Amino acid sequence: MDELTARFFDLFTNTDGKVPNFKKIFDLCIPEGMLISNTNGKPVVSNLQDFIAPREKMLIDGTLTNFSEFEITGETKIFGNIAQRFSFYEKSGILNNELFTSRGIKTIQFVKVSQKWKISSVAWSDEKYT
Repeated sequence: MDELTARFFDLFTNTDGKVPNFKKIFDLCIPEGMLISNTNGKPVVSNLQDFIAPREKMLIDGTLTNFSEFEITGETKIFGNIAQRFSFYEKSGILNNELFTSRGIKTIQFVKVSQKWKISSVAWSDEKYT
């Protein structure tokens, strides 16, 4: 789980000239995988392709540079062929020429498929600063 989670967080990293391989998400997730942002209390639900598209554009056209995201700490509970991970994470980068740093919580659900763990869904909420 630790390696799979780390690979998920690294999907969109573009620091030090690294070019993200957006299609790797299809190796990490089941085809029906869902990604849900709920930072503002209004869930934005995406399938894998819809999740990749806007991020790919921003990371390639220079809107978002020097981006990285990583897990600070995480805890996984496993029962048979399902698992749940709560992950405290941090992300940073330069968005529209403005440096930003943010932290939040992701909840990641895993299912075992043919003896291999895959991500079935990810939901997250970034910290709000007042």
